[in-house]
Amino acid sequence: MINTVVLTGRLTRDVDLRYTQSGAAVGSFTLAVDRRFTNQNGDREADFVNCVIWRKSAENLANFVHKGSLLGVEGRIQTRNYENKQGQRVYVTEVVVENFTLLEPRNGGQQGNNNMGHQASQQNPFGTPQSNNFGGQSDSNPANNNQNGNDNSADPFAGSGDQIDISDDDLPF
Repeated sequence: MINTVVLTGRLTRDVDLRYTQSGAAVGSFTLAVDRRFTNQNGDREADFVNCVIWRKSAENLANFVHKGSLLGVEGRIQTRNYENKQGQRVYVTEVVVENFTLLEPRNGGQQGNNNMGHQASQQNPFGTPQSNNFGGQSDSNPANNNQNGNDNSADPFAGSGDQIDISDDDLPF
C-alpha cells in the first residue's frame, strides 16, 4: 500500500507547538494549497489541509516559519477518531509531516539569508532517522558547510556565464 502526500502551500497561522505528557513536541498547522483550476468566476480556490509534525522537526518548524510562509511538506495521510465531551464520535483526517522544506528566504529575504533546503530530521515510528532532502541540498555535504556560502566547486555551472543550449530531445516531457 502507498500513502504518500506532497504539498506546497502557505501557512494559515503560526505553528501551534505543544508537548505531550512524555515531553515529545508536536506541532499542528494548516496549509492553504491552491487548486490547479479556477472556478466559474475565474477565481482560484484553495484547500486547507490540517497537518501535524512531531519531535525535533516540530520545534524546528515552529522556530523558522510564521503565518503566510511558503512551505513544502512530505508525509502521509492519517485518520483518527475520538469521543468528544458530548459523547459524539469525531473523525479527524490530517497529514503527518515527515519532511519539510522552507520555500522562501527567511525574514522576507532580508540580509540574503535563504533557508531553502533546510534539514529537519525526525524519527519515524520504527526508530530510524529520516532527513529532509525534499527539494534541497544536504547539510552533510562539506561543500555546503563553508562560512560565506561562496564555494561553487560542487556546481559545474556556477560562474561560467555561458549559455546552455537545451534541445527538445533533452527534456523528459
